[in-house]
Amino acid sequence: MSISYKRARAIFVKDYKEFSRNYALSIMLIFPIIIALIFKRAGASLPGASGFLFNSSFVLLTCFAQACLIAEEKERNTLRSLMMTPATTMDVLIGKSSLVFVMSTVVLAISTLLFGYEPANIWAFVAVIILSIILYTAAGTICGLFSKTLLEASLSILPVAFIFMGAPWGEVLAKDYPVFKVLDYMPSSQLVHLLGLSNTGYTTGDVLKPLLINLVWTVVLTVVSVILYQRRLKDE
Repeated sequence: MSISYKRARAIFVKDYKEFSRNYALSIMLIFPIIIALIFKRAGASLPGASGFLFNSSFVLLTCFAQACLIAEEKERNTLRSLMMTPATTMDVLIGKSSLVFVMSTVVLAISTLLFGYEPANIWAFVAVIILSIILYTAAGTICGLFSKTLLEASLSILPVAFIFMGAPWGEVLAKDYPVFKVLDYMPSSQLVHLLGLSNTGYTTGDVLKPLLINLVWTVVLTVVSVILYQRRLKDE
């Protein structure tokens, strides 16, 4: 499937202009920064603080913004119109995802500096953050495709917030209920494991396992979002 840089860039610019005029969405950019400042005052060493900061940021910013951008196109009946242009499915999805990717990267970089988090392995940290942004962007795309309005998009991310943000706490329940051990394989749980690595020592397996699990989740959700995007357009 061919990808046109010019078409994807045109969609990116269009979304940027629309997003900058939508203050209800733009305000979501400051939430990760506010959370970082709150936890900074509480102490960067607070147990689970870094995991909550990043996982909540991915849901409240990355997933939410992407879901709203897709739902807004559907609400205006312009999403289907995009498919009538020479732009391919990948042109549209990459163009609409690029804005969210850039915003998430910049805001998370600022939040990380304000919070004072220092990763044990900088390259593994960068890799898992990139994978997570792509993963939650795909999740946001799926939520947006099943929403007809911005209000529905806001509600559609609640399952994502509940499951992905709550998964890391499954370890507590797993002690009494073994079935909850499956939550340890959620990307948010693996992200917490990676963020919790000690600077004094860790094994290669400690780094590779979270990265590989998050990579699998990212690929699966991305493929699902592309398939659903094509099917939803045909059904309308």
